Amino acid sequence: MSIQKLSSVLAQKYENFPKGKFITLVILRTTQSETIFRTEGSGERICSEAVQAGAPQNGYDESTIQRLVMTKRKQVAPERRFGREHLRAHELLHTNKDGSLCSLNTNAPCEMCVDCFLYGFAAGGGGAQKSRIWTEDAFSVLPSTDTLADRTINAIYENGTMRLKREEDTKASTSLNTSEYIKPGVHFLDVVTLKDVTSDEMRYIIGNILFTSRYGAVSSRVGRMENQILGVFGSICELPSSLELVQATYDALPKPLEHPLNTKRLIQASKEVISTWKNKRGVSVQLSEDEITALIADVEQHWSEEERDNFLKRLNQSYEPWRQVATESKKGKGKAKKEDASVVGNVGN
Repeated sequence: MSIQKLSSVLAQKYENFPKGKFITLVILRTTQSETIFRTEGSGERICSEAVQAGAPQNGYDESTIQRLVMTKRKQVAPERRFGREHLRAHELLHTNKDGSLCSLNTNAPCEMCVDCFLYGFAAGGGGAQKSRIWTEDAFSVLPSTDTLADRTINAIYENGTMRLKREEDTKASTSLNTSEYIKPGVHFLDVVTLKDVTSDEMRYIIGNILFTSRYGAVSSRVGRMENQILGVFGSICELPSSLELVQATYDALPKPLEHPLNTKRLIQASKEVISTWKNKRGVSVQLSEDEITALIADVEQHWSEEERDNFLKRLNQSYEPWRQVATESKKGKGKAKKEDASVVGNVGN
């Protein structure tokens, strides 16, 4: 029933030109372990920004605080890789013009797989597909002063100590390092916008969000995170940003605030804030809590072991009319004529 309620803002099929159909997902991301979000290598500071604590229009708290930032790339990259794992497992990744399998960050996308059609690509030799998953930085509810800590780590030898116990090596290992990390139980509020997606595309995207559990640096050791969908809206334009949502939720929470925040209280405050969005300009659909639960159950069913293969192959097949078709070179009188294959499904940024 929840899919049917969203029918007015879902595309019937993939098309080359935008149709102005927006679906907004309000997501609560909660760290379940130590987590590291930074833009560079080891030793760099955790990503943060100085912003106003509360919503400017409310006027409750106009002080400036330093909030942690989960950048848009830190959100999309792991979720995109999760989806691609299953496309690869079901042999649904295509080869590029060089004959190699589609791969991220190689500047050689296949331009034909589900991932390329949804998350976009920019080919070095020309051609581009704009992503239809619009993301932005997610901000922590509490300031970084309450949610950051330092961890000192050391590198021990295989004998379990910091000394090799050799006669010529009497000094202890000096492999010490202090790393800044985000504490477990830190909440990030996020707004993700889906533009002109079909029902199966929405299932694919939501599945990537719900089933991805590791984010940030050193994700094989830290970075566990739980994602919850708090709201689903359909509209003809974008809704308030992640920062606006965090500021309004901050205002709605009883003060003083300290880490760790009560998650149930935070969810209640966030839902109170987004309940007013149904009055925003352009909003036509808002799913109730029961309808969101039904939507998530629908997504989980399509991603289940029994249905995943059929679901992914059906989604893959939906792009068939728009894929590039390779054409053979034709030769004329003494002069080679090459017929270029045009990628009909590509659009500029």
